[in-house]
Amino acid sequence: MLETILSIAGKPGLYKLVSRGNRNLIVESIDDRHQRMPAFATDRVISLADIAMYTDEEEVPLADVLTNLKEKENGAICSLDIKKASKKELFDYFAEVLPAFDRDRVFPSDVKKLIQWYNILIANGLDDFSKLAPTDGDNIDDRSQE
Repeated sequence: MLETILSIAGKPGLYKLVSRGNRNLIVESIDDRHQRMPAFATDRVISLADIAMYTDEEEVPLADVLTNLKEKENGAICSLDIKKASKKELFDYFAEVLPAFDRDRVFPSDVKKLIQWYNILIANGLDDFSKLAPTDGDNIDDRSQE
């Protein structure tokens, strides 16, 4: 089974699904600490495989966007300093990664979050983004069915 990479609303960083508890998920932070903690049904937990970016035609899975970003950066950490970048700089940079992104529905904060996630994944050796693609049977939202 592929590792499931998760984002938890209100908590910084990314998390790896370790196991499922009775009424929660056990997750481990993807950083140097590898801290384990529970994620409860009240937490907004989403798998990166379930996220897509808006374009002018259709939604593009996050795995494809991350792959494009990896190709642009040659597998290295992102060269853009997102803390100092203006909205125009963020959108110009992102246009090189995903040229047809919908500028009305994608916000600068979305681009910053994407780059942060990319940097976390690359820094921790999780650079095979094809593993983020959804597969049959991988649905973390099934945890509420008891």
